[in-house]
Amino acid sequence: MTVREFHAHLSALYPKTLSEPWDNDGIMVSADPDVPVKRVIVALDATSGVIGYAADHGFDCVLTHHPMLFRGAKAAVPDTPGGRRILRAALGGVSVISLHTRLDAGEGGVNDCLLRQLGFENRGGFGVSEAPGGHFVGRWTEVPPMTGLAFAERVKKALGCETVRVTGDCAGLIRKIAVCGGDGKDYIPEALAGGFDAYLTGDAGYNMAEDAAEDGLFTVEAGHYHSEAPVLPRLKELADTLTNAETVIVDTCAYRNF
Repeated sequence: MTVREFHAHLSALYPKTLSEPWDNDGIMVSADPDVPVKRVIVALDATSGVIGYAADHGFDCVLTHHPMLFRGAKAAVPDTPGGRRILRAALGGVSVISLHTRLDAGEGGVNDCLLRQLGFENRGGFGVSEAPGGHFVGRWTEVPPMTGLAFAERVKKALGCETVRVTGDCAGLIRKIAVCGGDGKDYIPEALAGGFDAYLTGDAGYNMAEDAAEDGLFTVEAGHYHSEAPVLPRLKELADTLTNAETVIVDTCAYRNF
């Protein structure tokens, strides 16, 4: 299977119509999209380190969640991160494919994987996308009654977080939760409107979480990386089954808690 064909199969499962209008995803760079895909690196981010590792160790494709090129590189020179990544990939024979917001919203994507990592099953969607058709981005479910503190501890254990940030009543009872991996602060109003007791995301924003707490929503922020990393095995599964290639997952988490 070629890079172009691999992207087409991924797009059949996670079509571009699911992407937010401001997003940039798909084939980010490829010197020759008609070469076979034999070895794949799966990562959350197409960092210079990941691309360099791929080029140095004979990988021909990098599949990521976050776009390698998001706001647009203005020049392909080694003086900027975007330029370095473009040059290293193109000169090293590495194609980069990124699936971003379409993987957030799509079935079996980021937010379904996040719920399953917590040990829960999806009961429905929430958080309406800006994409045509207004599909849901986040997910919700009902959970066995537990305190906010117990829910936060469950998140830490399930996602492998050293710490999480919580806002609201730790002693309050949680029965119904909503989740949205990554930067989910824009969906806090919809989480409130949905009558959820708790909202799990990567980044909620200090003021928005504080305001939500006043209205009874307990917010848990697990960090951007940790709230989206549960989708990596899903990406590996897709690469394994679609291409029959050798596939490895690379950790790109750049932040640490001390």
